[in-house]
Amino acid sequence: MRYLEAKGERLSVIGLGTWQFGSREWGYGARYAEHSAGEIARRAVELGVNLFDTAEIYGYGRSERILGEAIAEERDRAFIASKLFPVMPIPAVISRRADASARRLGVGEIDLYQLHWPNRLVPLAVQMDGMRQLVNRGRIHHVGVSNFSLGRWQAAERALGGTVLTNQVRFNLVDRRPLAGMTKWAAEHGHVVMAYSPLAQGLLSARYDAENRPGGMRARQAAFLPESLERVASLLAALRRVAESHDATPAQVALAWVVSHAGVVAIPGASSVAQLEHNAAAADLELAVDELSELTAAAEAYEPIERRQAITTQLRERFPRTVGRVNGRL
Repeated sequence: MRYLEAKGERLSVIGLGTWQFGSREWGYGARYAEHSAGEIARRAVELGVNLFDTAEIYGYGRSERILGEAIAEERDRAFIASKLFPVMPIPAVISRRADASARRLGVGEIDLYQLHWPNRLVPLAVQMDGMRQLVNRGRIHHVGVSNFSLGRWQAAERALGGTVLTNQVRFNLVDRRPLAGMTKWAAEHGHVVMAYSPLAQGLLSARYDAENRPGGMRARQAAFLPESLERVASLLAALRRVAESHDATPAQVALAWVVSHAGVVAIPGASSVAQLEHNAAAADLELAVDELSELTAAAEAYEPIERRQAITTQLRERFPRTVGRVNGRL
């Protein structure tokens, strides 16, 4: 396992995201929540994964409970990150919610506590005052944010008057927005970009195509519509070519591309112990410069369908006669 050093912390470059722990929307069922999730978390520790990310909103607290119980005996080997859903993020509310998360996790101190989303109705100074109080109380060790722009991340740090260690953002081959300044700033200042959805919810696993689409919550997403899957075929082919040369999987190559950037760690989820093991192995997969360039070029050539077009396609699939009549009149 490869690690990233930042502000005195040593984080595995491949962590474990636990949104699916206890969350019904993923459709994994009770057995997964009651058995598989804990097995995955414990195996992660054995493999050297020490970064675990959860949130109070995941399964309405169930993810935190499952994770806390699973790694209770390995607490000293885990760096636990949780997130506050920022509804009225004023100091008193932040304090209560952090205490509740700590109880569910079974810890006295949360290693990293993050604002899950920006809240533009409450001044950052007020939000960061609440986070600062938690640090001073010894309730959390580090402050982080999630889904913040670079400018707002920097503003949060100024408002805190200290280090806002991480910014958890969507980052993968098809969503490369953090490369527009954020990853460079993080690497230069000893901060961390925490990449969620590093496999674009499985799109970059190269398991799906227009004839083989996923079910569940992904079925109606624009990225998994038939036309989208046809458009991404060239990128998936590039992933397969690089994977073949390393005796790896396309998913491992996609993860290796993400963590090849300085100051970046990734937190893929896992539906099984086997998937976790494959994800963790990607930490030690070194891609050549020309391979990284090939993947980036293929990603830049991919043009996902626009949101309006995606909605029309979805409606056409569900109501073909109605959409056909409407289009005929326009």
